[in-house]
Amino acid sequence: MNQAPLHIVLSFTDWLSLFGHYMLLSLMSIGGAISTSTEMHRYLVEEHHWLTQAQFNNAIAIAQAAPGPNVLFVALMGWNVGLNAGSYAAAFGGVAVTMLGILIPSTTLTYLAARWGHRNRELLGVRAFKQGMAPVVVGLMVSVGVILATANGNPATDWPLWAVAGVAGLLIWRTRIHLLWLLAGGALAGWFLPA
Repeated sequence: MNQAPLHIVLSFTDWLSLFGHYMLLSLMSIGGAISTSTEMHRYLVEEHHWLTQAQFNNAIAIAQAAPGPNVLFVALMGWNVGLNAGSYAAAFGGVAVTMLGILIPSTTLTYLAARWGHRNRELLGVRAFKQGMAPVVVGLMVSVGVILATANGNPATDWPLWAVAGVAGLLIWRTRIHLLWLLAGGALAGWFLPA
């Protein structure tokens, strides 16, 4: 899906809003920042139109395929928002705003909660909380898959994405195949299947 590049103007208030939004998302990022990408999509693509759908999908795909922490997709989104604002300086600013916003609250909270949870790991409430969060994380991950697979908003053209997602889900669930093989298979499928 090709879309024209965006040309946006961001005020100081917009940058502050972006930073604050990523700080809030950071506190919701149970299971990793990728679990909040549905909300990032709503905020950046649908509500403010600071990113195109293609830029959003590319940021996630590149970060997932690249070695290193998958939170790099947040930096790519910030980079693209800055580029859409018109300069490389804004792109670096976008990286700083989004990465600091997504990392500071969750890192601080994780550090403090991990220390407390380790000291109280035998409490029933602590064990119940850990088990109760598992379905929440799975639900957030499924919502991310739905957002990515509906890139074109047309089921007649999106069926290859759904097919690849379904096959990959089954293989992850029923086999121990390494995820890099699935990424390679998805890349080949993307090469040969109709867009």
